[in-house]
Amino acid sequence: MEPKDDTTDAVLSAVGPRLKALRQRRQTTLADVSEQTGISVSTLSRLESGQRRPNLELLLPLARTYGVPLDELVGAPATGDPRIHLRPMARHGHTIIPLSRESTGLQAFKHIIPASSPRTEPSPKVHPGYDWIYVLRGQLRLVLGEHDIILTAGEAADFSTLTPHWFGRVGDGDVEFLSLFGRQGERIHVRASPSGD
Repeated sequence: MEPKDDTTDAVLSAVGPRLKALRQRRQTTLADVSEQTGISVSTLSRLESGQRRPNLELLLPLARTYGVPLDELVGAPATGDPRIHLRPMARHGHTIIPLSRESTGLQAFKHIIPASSPRTEPSPKVHPGYDWIYVLRGQLRLVLGEHDIILTAGEAADFSTLTPHWFGRVGDGDVEFLSLFGRQGERIHVRASPSGD
């Protein structure tokens, strides 16, 4: 018979409160999580209360639904490596690098449109949300509804993504820009005014 591992028990007993806090922070119900994961409401409730021991079969779909790494769900100790391992995505000749781990609320991305990418005709799209963009390098063409705008390094724009929009490269160089996107329509509020105003 193997000796009881108190450390493992302590780690597993902390998973329930962590799951409950994640769900409450996202203002979602057990029924919503059940629908997204396929795990029954009663099992989710027992996990959160500590009456059900967590296992990979339950934790993997929950980590995916909450948009957090599995080690965050179980409170795994830090490995000592402070680097953030970003996973770039390629879309339509652009490279998109997620800068935030959350899949809900405000999300941050870095976009790179390389000089080698072919120029294409604008094909504006719409989707729910709100976007704030800031150009880091190069010239970015933003087609936004009736407007056709060239943004240069240091310029920003914000808009509802329900307005037809499209991004493209201008000139011969690469274009890099940051995007803060709120899927539920959260708007970025940036306020600065000189003293005395």
